[in-house]
Amino acid sequence: MGKKSKRRKVWRLWAKALGEKATKCDRESDTVAWIRTLIFVSYLVTNVAIVANAVRHWNDVDYQTQQISCSTSK
Repeated sequence: MGKKSKRRKVWRLWAKALGEKATKCDRESDTVAWIRTLIFVSYLVTNVAIVANAVRHWNDVDYQTQQISCSTSK
């Protein structure tokens, strides 16, 4: 199996994983698959950024304490 045929097989499987074939024309279907791939990548990047921000601020506690005076009187 050559390098080009392996790429085609991987691309075909990826395109099928994205959803059904958009049209009967292979060129149009490939274009739709690229658009779906870009949408998927944008979702993936967004989700990674959200999770990274959540992890970064997981225990983000403000450690500035205020002095509270307590007086005991009877």
